[in-house]
Amino acid sequence: MSAKDRPYRRRTQLVHAGRDPSAQHGFINTPTYRGSTVLSPTVAHLKAREGYVYGTHGTPTTSALEDAWSELAGAAGTVLLPSGLAAIALALLSVVKAGDDILITDSVYRPTRNFCASVLARLGVTTRYYDPLIGAGIAELILPQTSVIFTEAPGSQSFEMQDIPAIAAAAHARGICVMMDNTWATPLFFPAHGHGVDLAIEAGTKYLSGHSDLLLGLVSANAAYFPQLRATFDAMSPCAGPEDVFLALRGLRTLELRLREAERQGLALARWLQGRPEVLRVLHPALADDPGHALWKRDFSGSSGLFSVVLKPVAQARVEAMLDHLKLFGMGYSWGGFESLVIPFDCSSYRTATTWAPGGPTLRFQVGLEDMADLQDDLAQGFGQLAG
Repeated sequence: MSAKDRPYRRRTQLVHAGRDPSAQHGFINTPTYRGSTVLSPTVAHLKAREGYVYGTHGTPTTSALEDAWSELAGAAGTVLLPSGLAAIALALLSVVKAGDDILITDSVYRPTRNFCASVLARLGVTTRYYDPLIGAGIAELILPQTSVIFTEAPGSQSFEMQDIPAIAAAAHARGICVMMDNTWATPLFFPAHGHGVDLAIEAGTKYLSGHSDLLLGLVSANAAYFPQLRATFDAMSPCAGPEDVFLALRGLRTLELRLREAERQGLALARWLQGRPEVLRVLHPALADDPGHALWKRDFSGSSGLFSVVLKPVAQARVEAMLDHLKLFGMGYSWGGFESLVIPFDCSSYRTATTWAPGGPTLRFQVGLEDMADLQDDLAQGFGQLAG
């Protein structure tokens, strides 16, 4: 069953997209196909290279997730990769060439910045960074050799909102590709292709997994860019692991239910933190007083469980004591799972187009599925360490 046959609503899509029980002896889920060699019954079939011909070209398992994600994202096609960073790298490599200039939001996921400064720089690609709040003003930064504008909304760690439609309009007027890291919202809360994004990148490691037990990246593309995306993927074969793809397919079926709960939990904790005397401000675009709230409300249909806070000025040692005393909030560099996490961060050393001066120490929270009262109690006792 597919939206191509009938315009099913999203929750129905999530349950049925990419599934064909009749091809799996009636079993509900597509099994995990592992393998490299695929046998052909005849020489003619072997030479025709029809269907599945080798493991790096895909399996029924990978096809199921690619088809389902394309349907969900409104894309012409999707490729799967072994991590979110691999997805970012492939998306960029599918478009850029030596001598190109690319523009990237200054609030980008830091490993994206590292990839551009190392691999792309060696290939002769120049990277410039822009203020995430620039909107249509991005047109003034475009050069004749600019080939990509890379966006992320909200910004990684700092949570600035970007005017994606305005940026896309300016880019497309000059024939420039628009990319977006859409991991925070997923296509459920922000249909990137419908807002002018040509290549949408997701770390399936996060909410598609939902259980902190797999690594996966996805790049979906519109019809104009999918052929070169797929050709670049086929030339490199950076294949995702079959078990990870299977687990992501399983996670897809409950993605909306988990995202809605993450939204509810995240907003509940964000509002509680707004009332804490230790907190200077909360960085969450779904809050009415957030600077990016109007853009979020215009373009997004929901928010996830990831946001940041700025504490009132306090010694770093006291912040570390607070974090060390938390019992329910683990410290780890991921998010999107069922467990709550927190990390300290400081963007000031690597921002180049803007200045990061929030006014106090900053923490990023991933809100899991624990009872909210328990999470609040844990943070309350942790905040007690700030006083020394």
